[in-house]
Amino acid sequence: MAQSLAKILVHLIFSTKNREATIPAETRPQLHAYLVGILANRTCPALQVGGTADHVHVLFSLGRTTTVADIVEEAKKSSSKWMKRHGVPGFAWQAGYGAFSIGQSQVSTVVRYIQQQERHHRSLTFQDELRQFFDLYGVSYDERYVWD
Repeated sequence: MAQSLAKILVHLIFSTKNREATIPAETRPQLHAYLVGILANRTCPALQVGGTADHVHVLFSLGRTTTVADIVEEAKKSSSKWMKRHGVPGFAWQAGYGAFSIGQSQVSTVVRYIQQQERHHRSLTFQDELRQFFDLYGVSYDERYVWD
């Protein structure tokens, strides 16, 4: 094949530092739009962005020439600066993240899941949500280190 083609869909989840509720409801739509722009600039189009006061979910298509780690670093660094400029002094993201691959047939389910974050988290903590993803995707983790 002379042309290199790829479609790798990633469900990315990351939290505010110490899972503090530092993303105001009125700021979330603009933050999510800003994250869409960051991804677009890196040739990683976002399919859906959403979240709550303490974390973000991003479903995106990974660009052919970039890594998940590079995208996460850029998204967190740039959006953290954006949050500080937009009235949240001292804003920071937690160091780690969860990134999970999904198939094309799962897109509508994951989009709906991300759109319904507020409802999910009326009865489920961020930690329990992430544990469910770890279990679903067979990711080994150590509780002593995953929440720092």
